[in-house]
Amino acid sequence: MNNFACRVLTARTGQTHIFAVGQAGYIIKSAEGCLLAIDLYLSECVERFEGHKGFKRLLPQILNPYELEFDYIVCTHAHLDHFDVDAVPGMISNGRTKLLCSVNCAELIKQLQMKYHENQIVYVKPGDECNAGDFHIHFVNCDHGVAAPDAFGVDINVDGKRIYDTGDTCLRLDRIHEIITTGAVDMLIAPINGTYGNLNEEECCCLAKALQPSITVPCHYGMFASHHGDVGRFYHLMTEKGLPMLLMRQGEMYTL
Repeated sequence: MNNFACRVLTARTGQTHIFAVGQAGYIIKSAEGCLLAIDLYLSECVERFEGHKGFKRLLPQILNPYELEFDYIVCTHAHLDHFDVDAVPGMISNGRTKLLCSVNCAELIKQLQMKYHENQIVYVKPGDECNAGDFHIHFVNCDHGVAAPDAFGVDINVDGKRIYDTGDTCLRLDRIHEIITTGAVDMLIAPINGTYGNLNEEECCCLAKALQPSITVPCHYGMFASHHGDVGRFYHLMTEKGLPMLLMRQGEMYTL
């Protein structure tokens, strides 16, 4: 087992921890030790299928699919950097882990012949919500364009903390009323790459200003050169506006 997996397993109980895995991938560990994974990209499957488009993995692989046994895995949409076709089957091969994924992931699941794990798979859509162990998850609207019409974000309540991960989305301030009116956000996670229908640095800053979270964590940069995302520019914009942020390096843990 590698150092990163060990740090996740040994992180102190009684506190809520979040770990950055790279790209748009995060692991949340509840105070009682329940593990939730969101959009983990652990392999090189994007490069294998779309390397000719410039999608070469630039960040190291810090976790393999068998090193941690998650209680729940969320895949917000069917793009391969969010539904890792080389990793998801391994992560649910234990027969216990639940996979909560968007409706269009069904085609990938069929191709992967994951029929033996049907009882572990739950298809969700914006507007759905569920209790997942220590986590209450509300699956919320996002706008990732026509290529992923069923994509969603996640509004997570755990241990009295609230984490809002927008998922891949453009700026839609008209769709955040429910987030604003249902209480304070402790952590906002949002993309800054500005391509493929996602928020850019200025738009993420605009969203942070509208939501006023305790802290904003940018994601979706650094993995692929063709994805773009200037974290230095984001830092400058957020600092200029006096908005709190956290730049999480890959493998870093933050305690809420």
